[in-house]
Amino acid sequence: MKKFIIIVISLILLYLAFNTAYYELGIHFSFGNNGPVTTFTKNEGKTILLDRGSGFEPFEIRGVNMGSGEPGKWSTDYGIDHDTYCRWFGLMQEMGANTLRIYSVQQDTFYNAFYDYNSDRVKNGEEPLWLLHGVWVNDYTQFSHLDMYTSEFLETLIRDCKTMVDVIHGKRNLNLGRLAASGSGSYRKDISSWVIGYILGVEWEPETVIYTDQIRTDQPIYKGKYMYASDDATPFESALARVGDEVISYETDRYRVQRLTAFSNWPTSDPFKYSTAVTSFWNKLAAVNVEHICMTEEFLSGTFASYHVYPYYPDYLESASKEAELTPKQRHEMYNFSGFLKLDWRLKNWNVPSISDYSKKEDYTDRHGRYNTYRAYLTALNRYHTVPVVISEFGVSTGRGMAQIDENTGRNQGHMSEREQGKAIIECYEDIMDSGCSGCCVFSWQDEWFKRTWNTMHSVDLRRTPFWSDYQTNEQYFGLISFDPGKEKSVCYVDGDASEWDEEDVVITNGDLRLSLKYDERFVYFLAEKKDLDLKKDVIYIPIDTTDKSGSNYCENYKIQFDRDADFLLVLNGRNNSRLMVQERYEVLRSTYALPVYGFNTYYKKNVPDADSPLFKQIDMILKVDSRFFVSSNELDAASAMVFETGKLKYGNANPESPDFDSLADFMAGKDHVEVKIPWQLLNFSDPSRMSIHDDYYEQYGIDYISIDEMEVGISDGSDARRIRMEVFPLKGWGNRVTYHERTKSSYYILKDYWTNN
Repeated sequence: MKKFIIIVISLILLYLAFNTAYYELGIHFSFGNNGPVTTFTKNEGKTILLDRGSGFEPFEIRGVNMGSGEPGKWSTDYGIDHDTYCRWFGLMQEMGANTLRIYSVQQDTFYNAFYDYNSDRVKNGEEPLWLLHGVWVNDYTQFSHLDMYTSEFLETLIRDCKTMVDVIHGKRNLNLGRLAASGSGSYRKDISSWVIGYILGVEWEPETVIYTDQIRTDQPIYKGKYMYASDDATPFESALARVGDEVISYETDRYRVQRLTAFSNWPTSDPFKYSTAVTSFWNKLAAVNVEHICMTEEFLSGTFASYHVYPYYPDYLESASKEAELTPKQRHEMYNFSGFLKLDWRLKNWNVPSISDYSKKEDYTDRHGRYNTYRAYLTALNRYHTVPVVISEFGVSTGRGMAQIDENTGRNQGHMSEREQGKAIIECYEDIMDSGCSGCCVFSWQDEWFKRTWNTMHSVDLRRTPFWSDYQTNEQYFGLISFDPGKEKSVCYVDGDASEWDEEDVVITNGDLRLSLKYDERFVYFLAEKKDLDLKKDVIYIPIDTTDKSGSNYCENYKIQFDRDADFLLVLNGRNNSRLMVQERYEVLRSTYALPVYGFNTYYKKNVPDADSPLFKQIDMILKVDSRFFVSSNELDAASAMVFETGKLKYGNANPESPDFDSLADFMAGKDHVEVKIPWQLLNFSDPSRMSIHDDYYEQYGIDYISIDEMEVGISDGSDARRIRMEVFPLKGWGNRVTYHERTKSSYYILKDYWTNN
């Protein structure tokens, strides 16, 4: 009996040891040649080829990027379920996409769903959904280890890549936290037959590239079995060659298969150098050139050049056109600046190809006859590279806020309607294909509430972003799928129909005027009622008080008074002149960007606005901290930022079920009433899920938060000279319990119609 127990325990321990070694540590045992190495994807010149079973054929990647976020959860919560994934995969293919791209290892739920979905497709004789798989390097790793050769950076990336290989082959156990950014679970579904390739890494920070190249000049050039660095390769490029070679070696040895292997890149580290003036303006001093990463004959699949390229940033070629417009005097002043001369010397001695050698005048005209620097840039990339070029990320946002402007074609980063998004995606796709690319992936499949953007992140509590939908943060709205507040529908749609409003929503009555309010995870809604209301001649004033720290009972701009100190004034003055105004003391833009916007430090005592200042300002959003391509010596201290008025309201129908739907519409009139929706951030809420707003900027010397449980509102048409009476509207947050429903955007159907017919 004792021997039996010993044997059983030994077998259990042996199994556990094998399971740990094989599924968790990736240890495998090779006994000689285990059969020929195969591949079903490869490149031939600048063409990607795919073997579906009857030989290699040219394959155009029509892809879409997908994150792992959903409302109420961070991306690393991996909350998307099996059935949702399967339904989304179907919608992608119905739209005309043939490829899905993911950035990192997901929860095992994703792989189980992908396996089940494609297995059914294959069983029914249908085309599967192909996959491009990535491996993520988080920001902390890049910024805390600027030298890529540190073990925490390079060895971790290689280990994570090998883990990803095991995951797609269904031979891995992974606990949360083992990877820099990954899911967890028991991965037992082999989806490798549908993975066409890898895109390794991220948008490399220029500091990482430059620092690595400068301190590793004596680093031996990497020579691997499948990938190697050329004699011209930089240390950073040589490190990438090692990453790729080790991944290919691992998959070849363990699974006897290879697939396309590429590295992520973006314009900030593209292979080109630019003029000294453009380089100075953009600080473009990093270059990663995958042409310096070579393949041996033993690597059957090959590679492609993967780039994230958006039409609005960074537009190096638009800056080059501005340089051409400088006067001789301006050129003389710029070129004689000492820093410029040093930079010019460095560029002349920098062994990097110049984009001007790969760019022609005719490249700047697109198929629509427009001057188009996006198309010209893509053409230069394709003209330079000897391998296929894939634009693995491009898109525009339907967020109300905006961060960058495409000065030539209007395809901006934000403040685009869903219809405009669909049109812009198609135009970008046409530019991509006309330039000679082998495919592209739209960013992105779904909106993600947790995202942040540089020009709004100062205004919100970044610890709470998944729990509300911030329509001012454009980064949250790149998706073709929207998550709108409400379990089945939103509490209100601004469409001129007041049937959603009840008597219990009424907050205040003032003569023949009446004001009602309600709210959800995205907006505060207002219903202003007046008999025979005519927006062409009537003006409606709605004062709003949120904080006792500031505000004024008099608005100098419109010569009206309130019975409380208002922080905001909503002015409905026709279809084209309606806006939300903010009291001067409570202007968030001034609190953070006074120097570039106004040319002074607002925290100097003489510049601090009075707590009860009667001046109400238009609400602007910063687009560029320094928008001046050329700055003369006497302009160095002048205001330089580019802004746009985000407080201005757009008239239109905001009901998705209406044929006139405009996703950017803020207000619309009906019979005897007008409906308005205001995004929470526009009212200086940092986290409406907990009813947290901005504290006084000048007490805190910046942005801090306080919580409120009510705000006061009033309504007037300006006909009564008395102070506008204001009443309390109670506020209660929803905490972490968000409600939402999924909706396919208009852009989805626009792209579907185009892709399925072309």
